[in-house]
Amino acid sequence: MARVAGIKDVARQAGVSVGTVSNVINRPEAVLPQTRARVLAAIEELGYVRSESARQLRAGRSRIMALLVLDMGNPFFVDVARGAERAARAAGLGVMVCNSGQSPTEEAEYLGLFAEQRVCGVLVTPADATGRNLEAFSRHRIPFVLVDRVASGTGTCAVSVDDVRGGALGVGHLVSAGHRSVAYVSGPGDLHQIRDRREGALSALADAGLPPEALVEIPSDRLDVAAGRDAGARLLGLVPRPTAVFCANDLLALGVLQALYAAGVRVPHDIAIVGYDDIEFAAAAAVPLTSVRQPAVVMGRMAAELLLEEADDEGGTHEHRSVVLQPELVVRASSATPR
Repeated sequence: MARVAGIKDVARQAGVSVGTVSNVINRPEAVLPQTRARVLAAIEELGYVRSESARQLRAGRSRIMALLVLDMGNPFFVDVARGAERAARAAGLGVMVCNSGQSPTEEAEYLGLFAEQRVCGVLVTPADATGRNLEAFSRHRIPFVLVDRVASGTGTCAVSVDDVRGGALGVGHLVSAGHRSVAYVSGPGDLHQIRDRREGALSALADAGLPPEALVEIPSDRLDVAAGRDAGARLLGLVPRPTAVFCANDLLALGVLQALYAAGVRVPHDIAIVGYDDIEFAAAAAVPLTSVRQPAVVMGRMAAELLLEEADDEGGTHEHRSVVLQPELVVRASSATPR
């Protein structure tokens, strides 16, 4: 295999110093036109490509923004990544997307990798509820922004959605349709979104004069379709059976829908379903899914913009901000009045 040409080879070919070649690449206006033309001809002839990684090491940081999410199998996080990428590309940066799998251990390993690679900043949906991983990462002085999380203090920026409001929207819609018993298919209890959506659901029941017992929780340790099918099977075994179900995300809701369909239970005639996130597949389901929409693309874009603002702040004037976006209810065929 032929050896890759380096900057010294270009300098030798053009009969100039290595410094002159560097100036042609980085500050072409500082080099005489005839010399610049000779160096560019040598670069073309040798096929020289600048080592971006070496340049980044000298500069102290890279042109890569990292995004660490809980589950890239969830289309919600795909939309978050899309929004972040738009903002990053507008600033001339790339985005490295990684998946923690809701594992604090994997999260710590990725944060260590980001520090080694000297990324310009990190967007992160934390998997470690204790915050220890991010506390350790902050010692590297690499800016980070919390995504889909509320900041507990003033030490970092965050972009989240009002999940209490979202839970109230979803269950309030079912209550207004006449349902008096609603199952809540939840997720991992250490995720604040799950707790906040439950809080909102209970507030909607209270506003309607219904007791907390009207919300029948079906816990789950995952937030995927398979977990939704398992929850659907448990829902079918409840006596008395709730006439409606509110799911912590759309993947769970789609799994519940599959379980009900397989058992011959009609949606929404026998059981109504409301999901959360309004992913693309929600509208394309066999029974189009009513869902609480999160502005995921906007969330990703705003988080990336806050990160870029902090990364570019050389005077120490950046002020951390916590942005809370509002969800909205999208009503489709999966929710209706009970029998």
